[in-house]
Amino acid sequence: MARLIARAAALAVAAFAILGPLAGLAVWSLAERWTAPSPWPQRFGLKYWHRMLTADLLEPLRLGVLIALIVTAVALLLAIPLGYALARLSFPGRALVLLAFLMPQAFPQLPVFASATREFYRWGLAGTITGVVLVHLVGALVFAVWTMSAVFRALASELEEAAWNLGASTTRTFLSIALPLAAPGVVASAVLVFLYSLDEFTGTLLVGAPFVTTLPVYMYTASQGYELQIASVTALVLMLPGAVLLLALERFLKSEYLVFFGQL
Repeated sequence: MARLIARAAALAVAAFAILGPLAGLAVWSLAERWTAPSPWPQRFGLKYWHRMLTADLLEPLRLGVLIALIVTAVALLLAIPLGYALARLSFPGRALVLLAFLMPQAFPQLPVFASATREFYRWGLAGTITGVVLVHLVGALVFAVWTMSAVFRALASELEEAAWNLGASTTRTFLSIALPLAAPGVVASAVLVFLYSLDEFTGTLLVGAPFVTTLPVYMYTASQGYELQIASVTALVLMLPGAVLLLALERFLKSEYLVFFGQL
């Protein structure tokens, strides 16, 4: 009985730690009037949900999704052939190439993006969608290249060797054998990159402000102005696609891919 009580208490603490902040966001999003010292809102309603979903929220949401889709497409276009080459070819400096893609995540993002922002201003890319897409690619390629390298290493090379023995070219073998087999990994990589771009804040704020506003930047602006209801609604809307796509990621990210992350 004592062990059962201890487990229930631990489960309750974990649930509070995980669901507590979400419950706070839900309460704030429905609070039309909440003044101190009241511990609970004086009036509930959908006023801020209606306001956000009819005007204010739609443009940052549309722009954020558009940027995330562009970043995902470009990252996969670059990462699929590069990941295949890193997985199948042995050449001097291979480890350095992988390390180069990992470097942006090895340092705090603020100085990395601040340095990039100065160059973007010099080239006229600051405050543009193109500039935001480029700064998102700095981090997105880390996920895409490392994931695709692990995916192709997890595939049995004997199938490709058999195709070569039958006279297929390297290009045809890649398109007919390797790429179809890697399709679940491509989907998993796309989900990771899309979620990263959709939630990216620091680079978007430094490079895109004030002309490019995505949901994370919009939420930050609202919270800075003490519009806690609007910030809460934005946070909940931003979490929804993440939760759905993470469930999809669990389906497509196979365990054998994860094994090869440590062997790259």
